[in-house]
Amino acid sequence: MNNIIKLALVGILLPVSVMAQKSESKLQQDKSAIKNMCGCMEVTFEYTETFPGDSSYKPKGYHKITDAVEYVTVADEKNNRIVLQHLLVAGGDVIKHWTEDWQYENQQLLVYSKNDTWNKASLPAAAVKGQWTQKVFGVDDEPRYEGAATWVHADGRHYWESTSDAPLPRREYTTRSDYNVLQRTNHHEITSFGSLHGQDNKKILRDDTGDKIIVGEKGLNTYRRTDESKCQQAKEWWEQNKQFWAVVRQQWDKLYGANTAVVLQKQVDNQPFYKVMNALETKARNKELSGVALDNAISNVLQQFAPKATAGL
Repeated sequence: MNNIIKLALVGILLPVSVMAQKSESKLQQDKSAIKNMCGCMEVTFEYTETFPGDSSYKPKGYHKITDAVEYVTVADEKNNRIVLQHLLVAGGDVIKHWTEDWQYENQQLLVYSKNDTWNKASLPAAAVKGQWTQKVFGVDDEPRYEGAATWVHADGRHYWESTSDAPLPRREYTTRSDYNVLQRTNHHEITSFGSLHGQDNKKILRDDTGDKIIVGEKGLNTYRRTDESKCQQAKEWWEQNKQFWAVVRQQWDKLYGANTAVVLQKQVDNQPFYKVMNALETKARNKELSGVALDNAISNVLQQFAPKATAGL
C-alpha cells in the first residue's frame, strides 16, 4: 500500500475514531450523572399551583414537606441500564418509595393514556440515539410514567429534561377527581450539594373529546447529601428485601412483554395492591416463600391487579 493511500485511510478513520471516543466519553458522563443522584439525602418537597385553565378555578396554595430522609441506591446495573431505588425513612420506619429505571437508547415505552391505563409504544432508533429513557415506577413497581431525552453536560451543568403523561400523584389521588392526567415536565439536575428534581406540570381532565387544562403546577424536590448514618436503617432494610423486589421487577417485565397495554385495578377482593404486596414481601423475608413458588405468587398477584389488556383503551 503506497503512502498516499495510507494517508487517505488515516484521514478517513481518524475522525471516526475521535467520534467514537467522544461518544464513549459522553456515555460515561451520562452514567456518572445518573449515579450521582445516589446517597443519603435530606429531601424537601415543594409544590404550588400556578395558572388556571379557567378563570373560575382558584389555584391551590403553596405546600411544603420537610424533614424527610431518603436513601437512593443502585439496585441493578448492566447493559447500559441503571436502576435506582428510593427508600424513605420516616417515623422510624423504612418505606419503599419510587424506582427509576434508566435505559440507554431504549425504543419501548409505556405511554400513559388516562384512568390507570398505559399503552405500549415503539420509537425508531434514530429518535432515541444518544438518549436515556427514565422509567418511573411506584411503591410496588407499578408503572407511573416514562420519558426519553438527552443528558446535557454544558457550562458546568449536568441535567436531563423530558415531558410525559402520568396518573395523579400520590399526594392527590385520594383527594382529587377533577383531573385524571398529570402532564409532567421533569428536570433532573446534579448540584454541588446533591440534586434537584424540578417539575413544570399541567393538571388535565382527559376524555374522548380531548384535553382540558385545569391548572398548572410548579414542583421542586431538593436532595441534599447528609450523614450516611441517617440512612443505616434503610440500608439494612434493603439488604433484607432487595432480592424480593428484584423478582417483582422481573415479573413486571414479563407482564409488559406479554401485553400491548396495562390497566391497573385499584382493588381486588377489597384489598389494595400495596397490602397484598406487603404480605408477599413479609412471607419472602420470613422464608415462607422462595424460588418458583415466590415467582408464581408474585406473577399471580400482578395478573390480578393488571389483567391482560389490549392497546387503545
